[in-house]
Amino acid sequence: MASNDSHLVQRLHGRVGIWSVGLRRADVDAAVQSACELDSLGFAAVWIPGSSGGDLFDRVAAVLDATRSIVAATGVLNVWMHTVEEVAARSSELSAQFDDRFLLGIGCSHRPLVDRLGLQYSAPLAKVAAFLDGLDDSTHVPPSRRVLAALGPRMLALAAARSAGAHPFNVTPTHTAMARQALGPASFLAPELKVILETAPTKAREIARAQLGLHLKLPNYVANLKRLGFGDDDLSGAGSDRLVDALVAWGDEETVRRRVAEHIDAGANHVCINVLTPDLADLPIETWRRLASALCPPG
Repeated sequence: MASNDSHLVQRLHGRVGIWSVGLRRADVDAAVQSACELDSLGFAAVWIPGSSGGDLFDRVAAVLDATRSIVAATGVLNVWMHTVEEVAARSSELSAQFDDRFLLGIGCSHRPLVDRLGLQYSAPLAKVAAFLDGLDDSTHVPPSRRVLAALGPRMLALAAARSAGAHPFNVTPTHTAMARQALGPASFLAPELKVILETAPTKAREIARAQLGLHLKLPNYVANLKRLGFGDDDLSGAGSDRLVDALVAWGDEETVRRRVAEHIDAGANHVCINVLTPDLADLPIETWRRLASALCPPG
């Protein structure tokens, strides 16, 4: 069983972070400037996606170098796109240089995405387990400084046994409750929550579907949503209204605050806010400022 009493994840308990494609895809100077403001606004962490490989560690290092207290996490690193040796070495450097403000999130991605890269996707649970074996052998990335992108029972069990916990994506409070039961009381649980500050239902759902339609082509997400009780009608196209409303907190700041509270009440330690925008590379700083007023109490 992994030791889960790390100061790194403990500092995130009961607080919210920001999950943002823009922090990865935008110009590095703009991304760093935004991260600095998120730090000053009181967000506990920035979660930077890394499913496409590339210069993920360089972007994380730039964010950590410019900020003072915020944690930078990979949300998540694609195990098919990096070697264990690279991940161990770079993670060790970041943890040593930035006073343990770096949290490594890793995941198995999805077959269509991996196959598109010309790689062979097979036995994802075994792949992640072998990757963790390599990190253990390196001694540079202890379980308390890593989390897994876990949705189903077997990956959640692996997260509980071999890491600080889980970072599920595309989930509902119902999944958070199921994940907490699977992980046990000691593990860290940090679900992603999609957010749109828009009170008009038609417009909000239109924005949501622009991204959910892509996710509903990925079998790992579809299988998990079926476990949560969604049927083929919900999952066809870009999703039913029922599915959109379950996955996306759209409305005003109070609506978002209530949904965050639902995840916390269901067993989450930390919630990763993913503001949906028409352009994935956007840095929605005005929305982040509004959310900070509702979600990041002073002090």
